Amino acid sequence: MLNIWIDLPLLLLFLGIIFYLAHSQGAFVSKCISALVFVMIPGNGRDQARVASCTGWVRYPGRFRESRVYHFCLVAQLTEGDMEVFLLDAKKQPLLRLNRWHPRESVALDAGSRYYLRWEFNCATGQCELYW
Repeated sequence: MLNIWIDLPLLLLFLGIIFYLAHSQGAFVSKCISALVFVMIPGNGRDQARVASCTGWVRYPGRFRESRVYHFCLVAQLTEGDMEVFLLDAKKQPLLRLNRWHPRESVALDAGSRYYLRWEFNCATGQCELYW
């Protein structure tokens, strides 16, 4: 019985370290959303979102396997509210910002660097698609 109690704290410590390292490397999605409907479908070269009365944000690691210039295009078909998409670098500084009034932009990305996509919604209803 004593061995179980000794091993349990070590197991919890090990799992905590694994969780911390995975989170710091961007392996998890971070979000703060309030919505009636929120469906996010990340894909290879294309991400889609369907929302209803959505306010908040979602951040997740970008998947850019080649070093090249990427051309981003945002198609926002919203019936209400507004939304923006940001591409962030490893320090979470914005590299580009897309919205309904500025839907296209190009940026050179390095395959060895870490990038994040951050979607921000403000009382948004409709569907959005980001492709590159």
